[in-house]
Amino acid sequence: MFITFEGGEGAGKSTQVRLVQPWLTKLGYVVCQTHEPGGTALGQQVRAWLLDPAQTITPTAELLLFAADRAQHVTEVLRPALQQGQLILCDRYTDSTLAYQGWGRGLDLAMLHQLNTLATQGLKPHLTLWLDVPPKVGRARVRKERAPDRLEAETSAFHERVYQGFCHLHQAEPTRVIRINGTPRPTEVFAAIQSELAPRLPSCDR
Repeated sequence: MFITFEGGEGAGKSTQVRLVQPWLTKLGYVVCQTHEPGGTALGQQVRAWLLDPAQTITPTAELLLFAADRAQHVTEVLRPALQQGQLILCDRYTDSTLAYQGWGRGLDLAMLHQLNTLATQGLKPHLTLWLDVPPKVGRARVRKERAPDRLEAETSAFHERVYQGFCHLHQAEPTRVIRINGTPRPTEVFAAIQSELAPRLPSCDR
C-alpha cells in the first residue's frame, strides 16, 4: 500500500510520518518511510537546490527539478518497495506539485498532470492524508523552529493559493485525499490518522 502525507508548510507531515511508522511496524507491516524531494542520493542534491533561500529559480525550472527528483524516487525507492510487499509512507508526492506549482505558481494543470504521469510512470498513491492547517498557523510553526527555506519564505498570497489547491484536490477525490485536522496537538492528530488508516489497511501476515 502506498500512502502519502500532504499539506502546506508547517502542517506536521514529517512529525506524523514518524509517529505512524512505528505503529504500523508494531502491527506487523514492513514499512518504507520516505519523502520528496530528497528520497534518493540524487534527490538530496536536488532538494538542496530547491530549498536554498539564496537560489533564484524560475517556476518552470522548479517544476522540472521536482519532476526529476520524483522520477528517480519512483524507480529507485517506491516501485521496489511495493514489489517487495512493503507499506510506503511518503512525505509529499504528486499532489504537492499540483498545489504548489499549479495553484501556487499558476502553471497549467493539464501539463502538470502529464508531467506527473511521466515522472511516476503512472504510479498513484492508494491513499493520501491531507493535514489541513491554515497557512498562517503553519508558517508561524515554522518560524518558531528555524529560519524558513526558499518555499517557506514565499508570500502569504502564494501559501493561500497552495492551500486552496489542497482544498480542491480533497474535494475532487474525497475517497483518496482524506482531510485530517492538523491544528490540534500532534498526539491528537496521530489518533485521528489511526482512526482513518486502521479500517483501510491491507491484511498483514504476522
